[in-house]
Amino acid sequence: MRRGHSAAANGHARTRRAAPAETPAASALDGSVVAAAAALAAIGVVMIYSTTAPLTMGNPLPPHFVRHLAALSAGTLLVAIALRTPLSFWRWSALPLWALGIVLLIATLVFGIEANGARRWLPLPGLPGSLQAAEIARFATLLAVTSMLARARPDSDRTLLRCIALMALPAGLLALQPDFGSAALLALLVGSLLFVAGARMTRLCALAAGGIGVLTVYSATHPYALARWKGFLAPWENARAEGFQLVQSFVAFGRGGTLGVGLGDGRQKLSYLPEAHTDFILSVVAEELGLVGVLIVLGAFAALALAGLRIARRAEDPFAQLLAFAMTAFLVIPAAVNAGVVMGCLPTTGFTLPFISFGSNSLAVCALALGVLLRIAAVEAAHPARGRQKRHAPQRGRAR
Repeated sequence: MRRGHSAAANGHARTRRAAPAETPAASALDGSVVAAAAALAAIGVVMIYSTTAPLTMGNPLPPHFVRHLAALSAGTLLVAIALRTPLSFWRWSALPLWALGIVLLIATLVFGIEANGARRWLPLPGLPGSLQAAEIARFATLLAVTSMLARARPDSDRTLLRCIALMALPAGLLALQPDFGSAALLALLVGSLLFVAGARMTRLCALAAGGIGVLTVYSATHPYALARWKGFLAPWENARAEGFQLVQSFVAFGRGGTLGVGLGDGRQKLSYLPEAHTDFILSVVAEELGLVGVLIVLGAFAALALAGLRIARRAEDPFAQLLAFAMTAFLVIPAAVNAGVVMGCLPTTGFTLPFISFGSNSLAVCALALGVLLRIAAVEAAHPARGRQKRHAPQRGRAR
């Protein structure tokens, strides 16, 4: 992936070919992506019901379950819309969408709902729900960085500085909420995109070192961040305070064993495990479905990652190639972080598990990213001969 795009990036000085016309067949859906996403969505429906039903006894259907079904229906519509949206739309709308994300983050800081000392939700006048601007800003920033890398030399310092600027502003606004976890995730996503685009390793290593320095200073100066590190490094010593969530997650994994205690029979979701239907839903999967259930979930994400990388590798246009990787990373990297958190490999971050956790905002934006990925796959499937010509065409000399 990296080598293939680096060759394309090194040829930015020469005259670039126009992107091919997009005429994907309606039936040209990538089966691997659809199967993995459908499996995750189905598991999410079952686990949301199992997690929330015991807490709303007397209701025919748990309110959270109904809202999740509504969000899933809206997400399906967004996939269909994105599947019919030309990739050129995302190219020219990248910066306007990034600017919209910045405006929403600023509005959240000013008008957002404050909970537990943070402002992360923007109320929607006249509507019962609220908007989590971090999800939109993360998607828009990846889109803007992709557009920047596709039309400039990724290995140039000027391009690198522009990409850093596109990432730094929303990351700074997220840290002010405060939501340093989302800011760090955004930096990780942009860093992975720069890596596959062909940015210089020395520059990336320097950026990583700087990021670690910022993380150290932020954690030392913000009590909530320091508390999360204490809960991560010594959960059992702080089992009734900072380490409570992680200890309860460990209990869920321990009770589940290999095959689990049975769907619906978990105990940790009964007010023992905080945020059981959102951040720690994988712990509920571990308790009720055991190691087998966890491996099925992680296997579905692994299949989605492999399918997304395959789509990116086969894409001809540099923008489509980078965009396919960006959308794959957008879906898979937060899932890996969430799994690392509930298993005690990473500090608590507050990220949901894509397609499985309860959260309308996360589900909607993930559905949009999935639709964009399917669109890229459909375009390539509609022109199989063009891809073969690209792979067998002689390499041009590098422009000087």
